[in-house]
Amino acid sequence: MSHVFPRHTRAEIPTVASGQGAYLYDTSGKAYLDGSGGAAVSCLGHGDPAVTQAIKDQLDRVAFAHTGFFTSEPAEKLADRLIEVAPQGLDRVYFVSGGSEAMEAALKLARQYFLEIGEPERRHVIARRQSYHGNTLGALATGGNMWRREPFAPLLMETHHIAPCYAYRGQAEGESAEAYGLRVAQELEDRIAELGEGTVMAFVAEPVVGATAGAVPPVRGYFKRVREICDRHGVLLILDEVMCGMGRTGTLFACEQEGISPDICAIAKGLGAGYQPIGAMLCSGKIYEAIRSGSGLFQHGHTYIGHPTACAASLAVLGRLLDDGILARVAPMGEKLRAALEAEFGQHPHVGDIRGRGLFLGLELVEDRASKAPFDPARKLNAKIKSAAFEAGLICYPMGGTIDGKSGDHVLLAPPFILTDDQVGELVDKLSTAIDAALAA
Repeated sequence: MSHVFPRHTRAEIPTVASGQGAYLYDTSGKAYLDGSGGAAVSCLGHGDPAVTQAIKDQLDRVAFAHTGFFTSEPAEKLADRLIEVAPQGLDRVYFVSGGSEAMEAALKLARQYFLEIGEPERRHVIARRQSYHGNTLGALATGGNMWRREPFAPLLMETHHIAPCYAYRGQAEGESAEAYGLRVAQELEDRIAELGEGTVMAFVAEPVVGATAGAVPPVRGYFKRVREICDRHGVLLILDEVMCGMGRTGTLFACEQEGISPDICAIAKGLGAGYQPIGAMLCSGKIYEAIRSGSGLFQHGHTYIGHPTACAASLAVLGRLLDDGILARVAPMGEKLRAALEAEFGQHPHVGDIRGRGLFLGLELVEDRASKAPFDPARKLNAKIKSAAFEAGLICYPMGGTIDGKSGDHVLLAPPFILTDDQVGELVDKLSTAIDAALAA
């Protein structure tokens, strides 16, 4: 009998034994193609020798030293490397152990920034419906997924949500993509006016929406308009790149493709590629200087921030992505995977949309393509797809509640950047088998 508290108390799952390349193996020897990188984590696949060696070398020096007493060489080098390649204006890096921690740090920093500059009335956070920003209480409150929020609603701080930029569902017939983007961005300005211009501290968004909606990209021009609105009203723009960042969409930071820079950015998942738990919050020099020249202390912290071994692993991951050319594989391999998905599912009667960027792709399932009507949530189609795919030897990331937290089903794909042409075919074949089996169930 296990004493581990699992994610689901009634699920029986195998024990992982090893991993190599794009595959994980259980103790029976069965192989699973990691078509979602776990949850968009394992961008380098499993068993990368350069990263594992970097961890071993750091352990031989010092595994851990508390940042209340020391900085470390891996943390300093990693911060330098990240700022060297970060969007313009980002100047400081605050290391944490994962995405939820990064978002909590971002929210608290935003609030403290306004206290430091003498604007304590700025307290409101605006985010988008069907967003996901983490499972800790502040991040959960900021996220706009009703299914995740409801059980804990009495514990959550007040936040405000506007429409996502979700063209498949939101763009009106005859409306151009540009006009649609401007229309939904205007909701931000309208909400700022409604709350009171001097009371809003931040707008939070994922450049490409991940887990809750299935790799939904923005239309061109949407984020440029959002950036303009934030600047006009003195609101900080916090971009959550925990899932879509670190090369997943084809550029190291997803927002590069929008031609904008955030005031604060959260990264994780691909930052450590699963080899160590690590995340980071990056902020502008302006924000950092307000703290430095004010109280001098960011009133926040966790035991494992700046963990030397985690930073050493992440530095090696960045080296593999940038110096060894693995990031350059993402866009072309993403095009191959998308083409294979289009060929297999483009005319499928129950696949309404195939979307995403780079190796961050999603399929939205519908009962009827013409009306875009979703399946009855009671059917639990996404869970059946996940189970059938796993049985076929494919790890993917199906979720329900795509449209409003209750209705809709999608499958998220985020395979390792080392994916091969043969594995593209294997992934699509196994996914097709799983979808057919789930629909027939």
